[in-house]
Amino acid sequence: MGELKITCDPEEVGFDRDRLRRIDTHFASYVDDGRLPGWLALVSRRGEIAHLSTYGARDMASGAPVETDTLFRIYSMSKPITSVAAMMLYEQGALELTDPISRFIPSFSDMRVYEKGMAVKPVTRPAAEPIRLWHLLTHTAGLVYGFQHVSVVDEIYRNAGFNRGMPRDLDLAEVVDRWAALPLLFEPGSQWNYSVATDVLGRVVEVVSGQSLDSFFAERIFGPLGMTDTGFAIDADRADRMASLYTAGPDGRATLLDMGDTAHRQPKALSGGGGLISSAADYHRFTQMLLRGGELDGVRLLSPRTVAYMTRNHLPGGADLEEFGRPVFAEVPYAGVGFGLGFAVVQDAAKHKALASEGEYNWGGAASTTFWVDPAEQVTVVFLTQLTPSNTHPIRTQLRQLVYQALVD
Repeated sequence: MGELKITCDPEEVGFDRDRLRRIDTHFASYVDDGRLPGWLALVSRRGEIAHLSTYGARDMASGAPVETDTLFRIYSMSKPITSVAAMMLYEQGALELTDPISRFIPSFSDMRVYEKGMAVKPVTRPAAEPIRLWHLLTHTAGLVYGFQHVSVVDEIYRNAGFNRGMPRDLDLAEVVDRWAALPLLFEPGSQWNYSVATDVLGRVVEVVSGQSLDSFFAERIFGPLGMTDTGFAIDADRADRMASLYTAGPDGRATLLDMGDTAHRQPKALSGGGGLISSAADYHRFTQMLLRGGELDGVRLLSPRTVAYMTRNHLPGGADLEEFGRPVFAEVPYAGVGFGLGFAVVQDAAKHKALASEGEYNWGGAASTTFWVDPAEQVTVVFLTQLTPSNTHPIRTQLRQLVYQALVD
């Protein structure tokens, strides 16, 4: 869709140009002292890109710089895309939010809930409530992630071969059926716990649409929006644009995490929860579609009312994640933040203790990437880097401070 570039004078959309530069100065220090390899920051308002900057390397060994067309593993920033796919099918009448997912995936018909005991011999009971579609969209299904190392059920997942990622020899249908055989952490709808729920949702999209997840994304979302660089793998002619992945070493400095050729090989199990590779230009287009109520450049994926419904708090009783969620790994404080259908939603900025607008919705990825959409201020932000885990540094809260202090109209 053309070169990614600044499209307006920042002052025209209410930003102070010098204050925006604080973003660059602050995060340059992360690179200069070795905490991050490199990064890209994009800030837009009212559909215009007011700030676009890059710093550091996409590959520290070669010194190749981060550029505006660099490709990044966006991990859990895949989740909002999968959620949009499911809601597109909802708008067709193909499914309802209250549908038990066993309607689409029969292996989820007779779920059991963990009660007590060790991972090797857990005591379980039959679930009183089926997992429903809205439970997947809100992470209230009772599913888990093995890598969290918090509950016995996490350990059960790891023992079954599910720590990070999916076994290479299984397709998505097989992976989901194996999860269905494992106990739930709690009764569906009773608590919030970050989990493989969006991967299960991706399988629902496949069953309902009759298409593989990559085909649905390509035909119904990426193609129409012009997201030409987003997918589950990259081809050879784009290989040199791919950013290397790093982890925080014992000294706090970014250390290469060898991913082999995984970015170049189409996975057998397509992860709607964390499998996509994308670019700043592509993800910016996705955020603009959301900001505009489901439409961009004459292409409509969702109705404005559906987007508004997705981006309100769906946790029972209006609870926030601190009240309703399990105390697990988190990149940002849970206080004052609810959860919608695929997005975290700021409910109370004062309680959240971060400069933000009520109604802003967001999510991030395991390699310290993040985005948010602020309908009140008509602001969208995309920040891309490649450092795991994503709670190593307070990037997300600091980025909010730096963006909103520059908004002066």
